[in-house]
Amino acid sequence: MTDATLAARHSDRGWVAPLCWTAVVLDGFDLVVLGALIPVLTAGDTPWMTAPQATFVSTISLVGMTLGALSIGVATDRIGRRKALIFAVLAFSLLTLACGFAQTPMQLALFRFLAGFGLGGCLPTAIAMVTEFSRGATGKASTTVMTGYHVGAVATAVLGLILLPHFGWRSMFVVGAIPGLLLVPLMYLHLPESPSFLLAKGRRSDAEAVARANGLTLDPQAVAEVAEEAQTGSMATLLKEPYRRNSLAIWVTSFMGLLLVYALNTWLPKLMVAAGYGLSGGLWQLLLLNVGAICGLLVAGRVGDRMGLKPAAVLWFSAGAVLLAILSVRMAPALLYPMVFLTGCFVFSAQVLVYAFTAANYPAGVRATALGMAAGVGRLGAIAGPLIGGTLVSMGIGHPWGFYVFALVGFLGAVAMAVTRVMKIRT
Repeated sequence: MTDATLAARHSDRGWVAPLCWTAVVLDGFDLVVLGALIPVLTAGDTPWMTAPQATFVSTISLVGMTLGALSIGVATDRIGRRKALIFAVLAFSLLTLACGFAQTPMQLALFRFLAGFGLGGCLPTAIAMVTEFSRGATGKASTTVMTGYHVGAVATAVLGLILLPHFGWRSMFVVGAIPGLLLVPLMYLHLPESPSFLLAKGRRSDAEAVARANGLTLDPQAVAEVAEEAQTGSMATLLKEPYRRNSLAIWVTSFMGLLLVYALNTWLPKLMVAAGYGLSGGLWQLLLLNVGAICGLLVAGRVGDRMGLKPAAVLWFSAGAVLLAILSVRMAPALLYPMVFLTGCFVFSAQVLVYAFTAANYPAGVRATALGMAAGVGRLGAIAGPLIGGTLVSMGIGHPWGFYVFALVGFLGAVAMAVTRVMKIRT
């Protein structure tokens, strides 16, 4: 099925954003499900796995995601957004299902590592696609699709409260895998290719057909620039002028942002259990953190489009750092829950503003590669975050010292983001 045929069959403009958003929902579910299960898997006199094993499983999962983001990000600029996203969803859904049948911690680690290739590639590909169908509202489009990640995380916490007492931890992986397997056929039938990618590959007639079907206008000058950019090496372009400064600063910022996201989603329940709030309290706080993230994203994208994505990201990282420092103080639930909610509003939105800034400041020929590198290099922070959290918990000082460390990370993210510069890019 050609992209022109696909555009002609489905010209109601309604498919790209919902399909990408749903893919990110499932991505978010799979990314945080391990954090919700770690307290259960490591509990009791004879736990299914030890705390060091849990740290290894979460770390190797992130290694797979790093490799997935780096490889699929580059592949997306070569084979297309559509094929890459379908592959990513199919891969992580099948391997998440396999996690539900793991018999040993090492088997779980292997399945999570392989699932990471799809999980790592899903997000940058989805953001690249919605950006190119956004008709100019880059910040709103990127942050809106990223609400799916936190909807998935909220679903994880809710399902954990419902399923774990009655069906055990394996049910979480099975339930998380089924929707992805149902989504893949819908994506195959209804998801068009990005006009920007088609232009970059010299397929102008297909690009024009998809653009017409989705209410997009192809700028003649942008057509020429995309064709010229497609002749250069994607990876090499990121480290050439005028992009080198932004690439390096974005990678550092993304490292800090993903360190916070993954550390909190993986270890917040355990940190709060260690602080005396109980398992149920920890799961509710994980839920509130991600509900706050959804609300923060809905605001952050609009603020970014109004005041600029760069200043918005600096503000969000700075506010997140302050709120994380405040969480180091023991407080009553009536005060704690609103503070966790606000922390989610700023900390998780900050990283998505980095993605939105990246999408808006690189040309179409290297956009997915730039997003993939931001996510991939940033995954090193995602690896470091659970390691730091696990180390602090193992030492018995997760609360309050973990929050001091994470506040410093947020501040460094704000500094790195301030170094970037806004580029004039035609989309």
